[in-house]
Amino acid sequence: MSDRPNIIFIITDQQRFDTIAELGFPYMETPNLDRLVREGTTLTNCHVTAASCAPSRASLFTGYYPHTTGVLKNADLWRHSWIEQLNESGYRCVNIGKMHSYPYHTPLGFHERYVVENKDRYLEERYYFDEWDKALRARGLVKQQREFYRKRDDYKKALGAFDWELPEDLHSDMFVGEMAKWWIDSYPQTQPLFLEIGFPGPHPPYDPTPEYAAKYIDKELPLLEVTQEELDKQPAALKELRQHNNEIDHDSVVLDLDPSEEQRHRQRAYYLANVTMIDQKVGEILEALDKKGYLENSVVIFTSDHGDCLTDHGHSQKWTMYDIITKMPTIVWSPGRFEAGRKFDGLCSQFDLGPAILELAGIEPPADMEAKSLLPALEGKEWEEREYVFAEQAKDGILTGTDFMTMVRSRDWKLVHFLDQPDGQLFDLNEDPDEVNNLWDSAEHQEKKREMLDVLREWRMRSQLESKDLFAEYR
Repeated sequence: MSDRPNIIFIITDQQRFDTIAELGFPYMETPNLDRLVREGTTLTNCHVTAASCAPSRASLFTGYYPHTTGVLKNADLWRHSWIEQLNESGYRCVNIGKMHSYPYHTPLGFHERYVVENKDRYLEERYYFDEWDKALRARGLVKQQREFYRKRDDYKKALGAFDWELPEDLHSDMFVGEMAKWWIDSYPQTQPLFLEIGFPGPHPPYDPTPEYAAKYIDKELPLLEVTQEELDKQPAALKELRQHNNEIDHDSVVLDLDPSEEQRHRQRAYYLANVTMIDQKVGEILEALDKKGYLENSVVIFTSDHGDCLTDHGHSQKWTMYDIITKMPTIVWSPGRFEAGRKFDGLCSQFDLGPAILELAGIEPPADMEAKSLLPALEGKEWEEREYVFAEQAKDGILTGTDFMTMVRSRDWKLVHFLDQPDGQLFDLNEDPDEVNNLWDSAEHQEKKREMLDVLREWRMRSQLESKDLFAEYR
Protein backbone atom coordinates (compact mmCIF):
# COMPACT_ATOMS: atom_id res chain seq x y z
CA MET A 1 0.00 0.00 0.00
CA SER A 2 1.27 3.46 -0.85
CA ASP A 3 1.98 5.81 2.05
CA ARG A 4 0.60 8.64 -0.07
CA PRO A 5 -3.13 9.18 0.49
CA ASN A 6 -5.84 8.38 -1.97
CA ILE A 7 -7.60 11.59 -2.93
CA ILE A 8 -11.32 11.40 -3.57
CA PHE A 9 -12.52 14.70 -5.02
CA ILE A 10 -16.32 15.03 -5.17
CA ILE A 11 -17.62 18.16 -6.88
CA THR A 12 -21.21 19.12 -7.58
CA ASP A 13 -22.45 21.71 -10.05
CA GLN A 14 -24.09 24.91 -8.84
CA GLN A 15 -24.57 24.02 -5.16
CA ARG A 16 -25.06 26.85 -2.69
CA PHE A 17 -23.41 26.96 0.72
CA ASP A 18 -26.76 26.86 2.54
CA THR A 19 -27.56 23.29 1.49
CA ILE A 20 -26.02 21.15 4.26
CA ALA A 21 -27.88 20.68 7.54
CA GLU A 22 -24.77 20.36 9.70
CA LEU A 23 -23.55 23.78 8.52
CA GLY A 24 -26.56 25.44 10.12
CA PHE A 25 -29.41 24.82 7.70
CA PRO A 26 -31.81 22.46 9.48
CA TYR A 27 -34.34 22.34 6.65
CA MET A 28 -31.87 20.19 4.70
CA GLU A 29 -31.80 16.38 4.68
CA THR A 30 -28.12 15.60 4.10
CA PRO A 31 -27.05 12.86 6.55
CA ASN A 32 -23.97 11.83 4.59
CA LEU A 33 -22.63 15.33 4.02
CA ASP A 34 -23.43 16.00 7.68
CA ARG A 35 -21.16 13.10 8.59
CA LEU A 36 -18.33 14.57 6.54
CA VAL A 37 -18.78 17.90 8.35
CA ARG A 38 -18.84 16.25 11.79
CA GLU A 39 -15.78 14.10 11.06
CA GLY A 40 -13.85 16.54 8.87
CA THR A 41 -12.73 20.13 8.54
CA THR A 42 -15.04 22.58 6.77
CA LEU A 43 -13.81 25.76 5.11
CA THR A 44 -16.64 28.19 5.82
CA ASN A 45 -15.24 31.21 3.98
CA CYS A 46 -14.01 29.64 0.75
CA HIS A 47 -14.74 31.41 -2.56
CA VAL A 48 -14.52 30.41 -6.21
CA THR A 49 -12.59 32.51 -8.72
CA ALA A 50 -15.27 32.62 -11.44
CA ALA A 51 -19.05 32.88 -11.75
CA SER A 52 -19.66 30.02 -14.20
CA CYS A 53 -18.68 26.37 -14.61
CA ALA A 54 -15.65 26.05 -16.88
CA PRO A 55 -13.72 29.14 -15.71
CA SER A 56 -14.21 28.12 -12.08
CA ARG A 57 -13.14 24.52 -12.69
CA ALA A 58 -10.17 25.42 -14.89
CA SER A 59 -8.94 27.75 -12.16
CA LEU A 60 -9.51 25.13 -9.45
CA PHE A 61 -7.69 22.38 -11.34
CA THR A 62 -4.75 24.53 -12.47
CA GLY A 63 -4.14 26.89 -9.53
CA TYR A 64 -4.29 30.03 -11.69
CA TYR A 65 -6.83 32.81 -12.06
CA PRO A 66 -9.18 32.75 -15.07
CA HIS A 67 -7.40 35.64 -16.78
CA THR A 68 -4.19 33.62 -16.50
CA THR A 69 -5.61 30.34 -17.78
CA GLY A 70 -7.50 32.15 -20.55
CA VAL A 71 -10.62 30.18 -19.61
CA LEU A 72 -12.98 33.08 -19.02
CA LYS A 73 -16.29 31.51 -20.06
CA ASN A 74 -17.75 28.13 -20.93
CA ALA A 75 -16.33 26.58 -24.13
CA ASP A 76 -12.97 28.33 -23.83
CA LEU A 77 -10.14 25.91 -24.54
CA TRP A 78 -9.05 24.00 -21.41
CA ARG A 79 -6.75 21.01 -21.87
CA HIS A 80 -4.27 20.85 -18.95
CA SER A 81 -4.36 20.65 -15.15
CA TRP A 82 -2.30 19.72 -12.09
CA ILE A 83 -3.86 16.26 -12.38
CA GLU A 84 -1.10 15.61 -14.94
CA GLN A 85 1.44 15.97 -12.11
CA LEU A 86 -0.44 13.45 -9.99
CA ASN A 87 -0.46 11.10 -12.98
CA GLU A 88 3.26 11.48 -13.60
CA SER A 89 4.03 10.88 -9.92
CA GLY A 90 2.30 7.50 -9.86
CA TYR A 91 -1.32 8.22 -9.03
CA ARG A 92 -4.05 6.37 -10.89
CA CYS A 93 -6.25 9.25 -12.07
CA VAL A 94 -9.90 8.61 -12.89
CA ASN A 95 -12.78 10.97 -13.70
CA ILE A 96 -16.40 9.86 -13.42
CA GLY A 97 -18.97 12.51 -14.24
CA LYS A 98 -18.56 16.18 -14.95
CA MET A 99 -15.32 18.14 -15.33
CA HIS A 100 -16.40 20.64 -18.03
CA SER A 101 -13.05 20.69 -19.81
CA TYR A 102 -13.18 21.77 -23.42
CA PRO A 103 -13.24 19.73 -25.50
CA TYR A 104 -15.22 17.56 -23.08
CA HIS A 105 -13.09 14.46 -23.65
CA THR A 106 -9.69 16.16 -23.13
CA PRO A 107 -7.51 13.85 -21.00
CA LEU A 108 -6.47 16.57 -18.45
CA GLY A 109 -4.11 14.04 -16.89
CA PHE A 110 -6.69 11.30 -16.29
CA HIS A 111 -5.92 7.70 -17.21
CA GLU A 112 -9.66 7.08 -17.57
CA ARG A 113 -12.57 9.43 -18.18
CA TYR A 114 -16.25 8.49 -18.01
CA VAL A 115 -17.67 11.82 -19.06
CA VAL A 116 -21.13 13.01 -18.02
CA GLU A 117 -21.68 16.69 -18.74
CA ASN A 118 -24.53 19.20 -18.43
CA LYS A 119 -28.07 17.94 -18.27
CA ASP A 120 -29.09 20.34 -21.05
CA ARG A 121 -26.29 21.25 -23.48
CA TYR A 122 -26.76 23.95 -26.08
CA LEU A 123 -23.91 26.46 -26.14
CA GLU A 124 -21.10 23.98 -26.70
CA GLU A 125 -20.89 20.52 -28.26
CA ARG A 126 -24.65 20.12 -28.26
CA TYR A 127 -24.47 16.72 -29.89
CA TYR A 128 -21.67 15.28 -27.79
CA PHE A 129 -22.98 11.91 -26.58
CA ASP A 130 -21.61 11.20 -23.11
CA GLU A 131 -21.87 8.09 -20.95
CA TRP A 132 -25.32 9.11 -19.71
CA ASP A 133 -26.64 9.59 -23.25
CA LYS A 134 -25.34 6.15 -24.18
CA ALA A 135 -26.95 4.51 -21.16
CA LEU A 136 -30.29 6.09 -21.95
CA ARG A 137 -30.00 4.97 -25.56
CA ALA A 138 -29.23 1.41 -24.47
CA ARG A 139 -32.56 1.40 -22.64
CA GLY A 140 -34.41 2.91 -25.60
CA LEU A 141 -34.87 6.25 -23.84
CA VAL A 142 -34.00 9.89 -24.41
CA LYS A 143 -33.22 12.19 -21.48
CA GLN A 144 -35.64 14.89 -20.41
CA GLN A 145 -34.47 18.15 -21.93
CA ARG A 146 -35.40 21.60 -23.14
CA GLU A 147 -37.25 20.62 -26.33
CA PHE A 148 -39.62 18.46 -24.28
CA TYR A 149 -40.06 20.89 -21.40
CA ARG A 150 -40.93 23.71 -23.82
CA LYS A 151 -44.10 21.84 -24.77
CA ARG A 152 -45.45 22.05 -21.22
CA ASP A 153 -48.15 24.60 -20.44
CA ASP A 154 -46.34 25.59 -17.23
CA TYR A 155 -42.89 25.94 -18.82
CA LYS A 156 -42.56 29.70 -18.41
CA LYS A 157 -43.77 29.60 -14.80
CA ALA A 158 -41.92 26.53 -13.55
CA LEU A 159 -38.56 28.31 -13.04
CA GLY A 160 -36.81 25.16 -14.25
CA ALA A 161 -38.39 22.80 -11.70
CA PHE A 162 -39.71 19.54 -13.18
CA ASP A 163 -40.30 16.01 -11.93
CA TRP A 164 -37.91 13.32 -13.16
CA GLU A 165 -40.27 10.90 -14.90
CA LEU A 166 -37.82 8.32 -16.25
CA PRO A 167 -36.40 5.44 -14.17
CA GLU A 168 -34.65 6.75 -11.06
CA ASP A 169 -31.37 5.00 -11.84
CA LEU A 170 -31.16 7.03 -15.07
CA HIS A 171 -31.37 10.37 -13.32
CA SER A 172 -28.03 12.11 -14.00
CA ASP A 173 -26.90 12.24 -10.36
CA MET A 174 -28.04 8.71 -9.63
CA PHE A 175 -26.31 7.57 -12.80
CA VAL A 176 -22.99 9.19 -11.89
CA GLY A 177 -23.19 7.84 -8.36
CA GLU A 178 -23.87 4.33 -9.61
CA MET A 179 -21.06 4.54 -12.18
CA ALA A 180 -18.64 5.62 -9.47
CA LYS A 181 -19.66 2.69 -7.29
CA TRP A 182 -19.32 0.34 -10.28
CA TRP A 183 -15.79 1.54 -10.95
CA ILE A 184 -14.78 1.25 -7.29
CA ASP A 185 -16.25 -2.25 -7.00
CA SER A 186 -14.95 -3.53 -10.35
CA TYR A 187 -11.51 -2.07 -10.87
CA PRO A 188 -8.66 -3.87 -9.08
CA GLN A 189 -7.64 -1.90 -6.01
CA THR A 190 -5.04 0.63 -7.06
CA GLN A 191 -3.22 3.03 -4.76
CA PRO A 192 -2.51 5.85 -4.69
CA LEU A 193 -5.76 6.84 -6.40
CA PHE A 194 -7.04 10.24 -7.51
CA LEU A 195 -10.75 9.82 -8.17
CA GLU A 196 -12.76 12.83 -9.32
CA ILE A 197 -16.53 12.36 -9.15
CA GLY A 198 -18.49 15.18 -10.77
CA PHE A 199 -22.22 15.27 -10.12
CA PRO A 200 -24.23 17.20 -12.76
CA GLY A 201 -26.70 18.48 -10.13
CA PRO A 202 -28.14 20.45 -8.53
CA HIS A 203 -27.60 22.48 -11.73
CA PRO A 204 -30.90 22.97 -13.59
CA PRO A 205 -33.20 21.66 -14.77
CA TYR A 206 -34.10 21.08 -11.10
CA ASP A 207 -35.38 17.57 -11.66
CA PRO A 208 -35.69 15.34 -8.60
CA THR A 209 -37.85 12.27 -8.60
CA PRO A 210 -41.27 12.86 -6.98
CA GLU A 211 -40.16 10.87 -3.92
CA TYR A 212 -37.31 13.28 -3.21
CA ALA A 213 -39.32 16.39 -4.10
CA ALA A 214 -41.91 15.35 -1.54
CA LYS A 215 -39.30 15.72 1.21
CA TYR A 216 -39.21 19.49 0.68
CA ILE A 217 -42.40 20.66 -0.99
CA ASP A 218 -44.28 21.16 2.30
CA LYS A 219 -41.33 22.48 4.28
CA GLU A 220 -40.89 26.08 5.27
CA LEU A 221 -37.87 27.23 3.26
CA PRO A 222 -36.02 30.54 3.54
CA LEU A 223 -36.48 32.89 0.58
CA LEU A 224 -34.62 36.20 0.47
CA GLU A 225 -37.07 39.07 -0.09
CA VAL A 226 -36.52 40.88 -3.39
CA THR A 227 -37.49 44.55 -3.29
CA GLN A 228 -37.90 47.04 -6.10
CA GLU A 229 -35.39 49.27 -4.31
CA GLU A 230 -32.73 46.55 -4.59
CA LEU A 231 -33.51 45.93 -8.26
CA ASP A 232 -33.39 49.65 -9.06
CA LYS A 233 -29.90 49.96 -7.56
CA GLN A 234 -28.44 47.05 -9.54
CA PRO A 235 -25.93 47.90 -12.31
CA ALA A 236 -27.16 48.11 -15.90
CA ALA A 237 -25.38 44.85 -16.80
CA LEU A 238 -27.35 42.94 -14.16
CA LYS A 239 -30.61 44.56 -15.20
CA GLU A 240 -29.89 43.35 -18.73
CA LEU A 241 -29.05 39.90 -17.37
CA ARG A 242 -32.46 39.70 -15.73
CA GLN A 243 -34.19 40.69 -18.95
CA HIS A 244 -32.09 38.25 -20.96
CA ASN A 245 -32.94 35.33 -18.68
CA ASN A 246 -36.60 36.23 -18.96
CA GLU A 247 -36.55 36.27 -22.76
CA ILE A 248 -34.22 33.31 -23.37
CA ASP A 249 -34.43 29.98 -21.58
CA HIS A 250 -31.09 28.69 -20.36
CA ASP A 251 -30.89 25.16 -18.97
CA SER A 252 -34.70 24.91 -19.20
CA VAL A 253 -35.14 27.90 -16.87
CA VAL A 254 -37.23 30.91 -17.80
CA LEU A 255 -36.78 33.69 -15.24
CA ASP A 256 -40.12 35.13 -14.20
CA LEU A 257 -39.37 38.79 -13.42
CA ASP A 258 -42.00 38.84 -10.68
CA PRO A 259 -42.42 35.27 -9.44
CA SER A 260 -44.96 34.40 -6.78
CA GLU A 261 -43.99 33.02 -3.39
CA GLU A 262 -45.39 29.67 -4.52
CA GLN A 263 -43.23 29.61 -7.66
CA ARG A 264 -40.09 30.49 -5.70
CA HIS A 265 -40.82 27.92 -2.99
CA ARG A 266 -41.39 25.13 -5.49
CA GLN A 267 -38.16 25.91 -7.34
CA ARG A 268 -36.23 25.95 -4.07
CA ALA A 269 -37.80 22.68 -2.95
CA TYR A 270 -36.86 20.92 -6.18
CA TYR A 271 -33.31 22.30 -6.07
CA LEU A 272 -32.81 21.13 -2.49
CA ALA A 273 -34.29 17.75 -3.34
CA ASN A 274 -31.57 17.39 -6.01
CA VAL A 275 -28.99 18.00 -3.27
CA THR A 276 -30.50 15.25 -1.14
CA MET A 277 -30.33 12.85 -4.10
CA ILE A 278 -26.62 13.63 -4.39
CA ASP A 279 -26.17 13.18 -0.65
CA GLN A 280 -27.63 9.68 -0.92
CA LYS A 281 -25.07 8.73 -3.55
CA VAL A 282 -22.20 10.30 -1.62
CA GLY A 283 -23.02 7.98 1.26
CA GLU A 284 -23.09 4.95 -1.01
CA ILE A 285 -19.78 5.96 -2.63
CA LEU A 286 -18.12 6.28 0.80
CA GLU A 287 -19.43 2.84 1.71
CA ALA A 288 -18.05 1.34 -1.51
CA LEU A 289 -14.65 2.99 -0.92
CA ASP A 290 -14.60 1.69 2.64
CA LYS A 291 -15.42 -1.88 1.61
CA LYS A 292 -12.62 -1.79 -0.96
CA GLY A 293 -10.12 -0.55 1.63
CA TYR A 294 -9.52 2.90 0.13
CA LEU A 295 -10.64 4.89 3.16
CA GLU A 296 -7.88 3.50 5.36
CA ASN A 297 -5.65 6.16 3.83
CA SER A 298 -7.72 8.73 1.99
CA VAL A 299 -8.52 12.40 1.85
CA VAL A 300 -12.10 13.08 0.75
CA ILE A 301 -12.88 16.56 -0.52
CA PHE A 302 -16.41 17.76 -1.19
CA THR A 303 -17.17 21.08 -2.88
CA SER A 304 -18.99 22.73 -5.81
CA ASP A 305 -18.04 25.03 -8.69
CA HIS A 306 -20.40 27.96 -7.90
CA GLY A 307 -23.84 28.62 -6.47
CA ASP A 308 -27.28 29.58 -7.75
CA CYS A 309 -29.37 32.69 -7.06
CA LEU A 310 -32.66 30.75 -7.26
CA THR A 311 -34.47 34.10 -7.75
CA ASP A 312 -32.72 35.70 -4.75
CA HIS A 313 -31.72 39.23 -5.79
CA GLY A 314 -34.15 38.77 -8.69
CA HIS A 315 -31.72 36.60 -10.64
CA SER A 316 -31.53 33.18 -12.22
CA GLN A 317 -28.62 30.78 -11.79
CA LYS A 318 -25.10 32.29 -11.70
CA TRP A 319 -23.33 35.11 -13.65
CA THR A 320 -23.40 37.39 -10.61
CA MET A 321 -20.94 37.86 -7.74
CA TYR A 322 -23.16 37.51 -4.68
CA ASP A 323 -21.88 35.25 -1.90
CA ILE A 324 -24.59 32.72 -2.77
CA ILE A 325 -22.66 32.32 -6.04
CA THR A 326 -19.05 32.56 -4.87
CA LYS A 327 -18.99 31.01 -1.37
CA MET A 328 -18.73 27.25 -1.62
CA PRO A 329 -19.48 24.38 0.74
CA THR A 330 -15.97 22.93 1.08
CA ILE A 331 -15.31 19.92 3.33
CA VAL A 332 -12.00 18.06 3.73
CA TRP A 333 -12.39 14.70 5.48
CA SER A 334 -9.54 12.49 6.61
CA PRO A 335 -9.92 11.08 10.14
CA GLY A 336 -6.63 11.10 11.99
CA ARG A 337 -5.11 13.52 9.50
CA PHE A 338 -7.38 16.56 9.88
CA GLU A 339 -9.34 17.64 12.94
CA ALA A 340 -12.91 16.39 13.20
CA GLY A 341 -15.77 18.84 13.46
CA ARG A 342 -13.60 21.88 12.83
CA LYS A 343 -15.05 24.87 11.00
CA PHE A 344 -12.25 27.03 9.65
CA ASP A 345 -13.36 30.58 8.85
CA GLY A 346 -10.18 31.88 7.23
CA LEU A 347 -10.80 33.74 3.97
CA CYS A 348 -9.49 31.62 1.10
CA SER A 349 -9.94 30.90 -2.58
CA GLN A 350 -11.18 27.50 -3.66
CA PHE A 351 -8.25 27.02 -6.03
CA ASP A 352 -6.03 27.02 -2.90
CA LEU A 353 -7.05 23.35 -2.64
CA GLY A 354 -4.87 22.52 -5.68
CA PRO A 355 -1.41 23.08 -4.15
CA ALA A 356 -2.61 21.44 -0.93
CA ILE A 357 -3.51 18.30 -2.88
CA LEU A 358 -0.13 18.27 -4.61
CA GLU A 359 1.64 18.60 -1.25
CA LEU A 360 -0.43 15.76 0.20
CA ALA A 361 0.76 13.69 -2.75
CA GLY A 362 4.39 14.58 -2.04
CA ILE A 363 4.62 16.93 -5.04
CA GLU A 364 6.02 20.45 -4.83
CA PRO A 365 3.55 22.89 -6.41
CA PRO A 366 4.90 25.06 -9.25
CA ALA A 367 6.59 28.19 -7.91
CA ASP A 368 4.50 30.44 -10.15
CA MET A 369 1.15 28.96 -9.08
CA GLU A 370 -1.21 31.76 -8.06
CA ALA A 371 -3.06 29.55 -5.59
CA LYS A 372 -1.81 29.45 -1.99
CA SER A 373 -1.74 26.05 -0.30
CA LEU A 374 -4.40 25.41 2.33
CA LEU A 375 -2.56 22.44 3.79
CA PRO A 376 -1.15 24.30 6.83
CA ALA A 377 -4.64 25.60 7.61
CA LEU A 378 -6.11 22.10 7.30
CA GLU A 379 -3.41 20.73 9.60
CA GLY A 380 -4.06 23.40 12.21
CA LYS A 381 -0.71 25.05 11.66
CA GLU A 382 0.03 28.74 11.25
CA TRP A 383 -1.52 30.01 8.06
CA GLU A 384 -2.27 33.55 6.98
CA GLU A 385 -5.70 33.95 5.47
CA ARG A 386 -6.12 35.91 2.27
CA GLU A 387 -6.76 39.60 2.79
CA TYR A 388 -8.81 39.57 -0.42
CA VAL A 389 -10.33 37.03 -2.76
CA PHE A 390 -11.13 37.71 -6.41
CA ALA A 391 -13.49 36.35 -9.06
CA GLU A 392 -13.92 37.04 -12.78
CA GLN A 393 -16.41 36.46 -15.56
CA ALA A 394 -16.20 37.43 -19.24
CA LYS A 395 -19.08 38.27 -21.52
CA ASP A 396 -20.72 35.12 -22.84
CA GLY A 397 -24.00 34.04 -24.35
CA ILE A 398 -25.87 34.90 -21.14
CA LEU A 399 -23.96 37.74 -19.48
CA THR A 400 -24.32 40.07 -22.44
CA GLY A 401 -24.40 43.48 -20.78
CA THR A 402 -20.68 43.75 -19.96
CA ASP A 403 -17.43 42.65 -21.54
CA PHE A 404 -15.89 41.73 -18.20
CA MET A 405 -17.01 41.55 -14.57
CA THR A 406 -14.55 41.36 -11.66
CA MET A 407 -15.13 40.95 -7.93
CA VAL A 408 -12.86 41.73 -4.97
CA ARG A 409 -13.93 40.72 -1.47
CA SER A 410 -12.40 41.15 1.95
CA ARG A 411 -13.90 39.96 5.22
CA ASP A 412 -15.82 43.19 5.51
CA TRP A 413 -16.40 44.59 2.01
CA LYS A 414 -17.19 43.49 -1.53
CA LEU A 415 -16.85 45.43 -4.77
CA VAL A 416 -17.96 44.30 -8.23
CA HIS A 417 -16.53 46.14 -11.24
CA PHE A 418 -17.97 46.17 -14.77
CA LEU A 419 -15.48 47.06 -17.50
CA ASP A 420 -15.99 50.49 -19.12
CA GLN A 421 -19.22 51.05 -17.20
CA PRO A 422 -19.94 53.82 -14.67
CA ASP A 423 -21.92 51.65 -12.27
CA GLY A 424 -21.01 48.68 -10.12
CA GLN A 425 -21.70 47.16 -6.72
CA LEU A 426 -20.30 47.88 -3.26
CA PHE A 427 -21.51 46.05 -0.16
CA ASP A 428 -20.76 46.46 3.53
CA LEU A 429 -20.79 42.78 4.48
CA ASN A 430 -21.01 43.43 8.21
CA GLU A 431 -24.05 45.71 8.01
CA ASP A 432 -25.56 44.02 4.95
CA PRO A 433 -24.60 40.32 4.82
CA ASP A 434 -27.39 39.58 2.34
CA GLU A 435 -25.91 42.11 -0.13
CA VAL A 436 -29.13 43.95 -0.91
CA ASN A 437 -28.03 47.57 -0.33
CA ASN A 438 -25.71 48.67 -3.13
CA LEU A 439 -23.49 51.53 -1.85
CA TRP A 440 -21.74 52.23 -5.17
CA ASP A 441 -23.29 55.72 -5.46
CA SER A 442 -23.34 56.47 -1.74
CA ALA A 443 -21.46 59.73 -1.11
CA GLU A 444 -20.15 58.61 2.27
CA HIS A 445 -18.66 55.43 0.82
CA GLN A 446 -16.68 56.83 -2.11
CA GLU A 447 -13.37 56.50 -0.25
CA LYS A 448 -14.02 52.80 0.42
CA LYS A 449 -15.01 52.30 -3.22
CA ARG A 450 -11.78 53.89 -4.39
CA GLU A 451 -9.78 51.76 -1.96
CA MET A 452 -11.34 48.54 -3.26
CA LEU A 453 -10.90 49.63 -6.89
CA ASP A 454 -7.22 50.29 -6.15
CA VAL A 455 -6.87 46.79 -4.68
CA LEU A 456 -8.50 45.32 -7.78
CA ARG A 457 -6.21 47.25 -10.13
CA GLU A 458 -3.01 46.36 -8.26
CA TRP A 459 -3.96 42.68 -8.04
CA ARG A 460 -4.65 42.44 -11.76
CA MET A 461 -1.49 44.27 -12.74
CA ARG A 462 0.65 42.17 -10.40
CA SER A 463 -0.92 38.96 -11.66
CA GLN A 464 -0.49 40.00 -15.28
CA LEU A 465 3.16 40.81 -14.70
CA GLU A 466 4.00 37.61 -12.85
CA SER A 467 2.08 35.31 -15.20
CA LYS A 468 3.10 36.94 -18.49
CA ASP A 469 3.11 34.35 -21.30
CA LEU A 470 2.72 31.56 -18.72
CA PHE A 471 -0.03 29.81 -20.65
CA ALA A 472 1.08 30.57 -24.19
CA GLU A 473 2.18 26.94 -24.66
CA TYR A 474 0.43 25.37 -21.66
CA ARG A 475 -3.05 25.82 -23.10
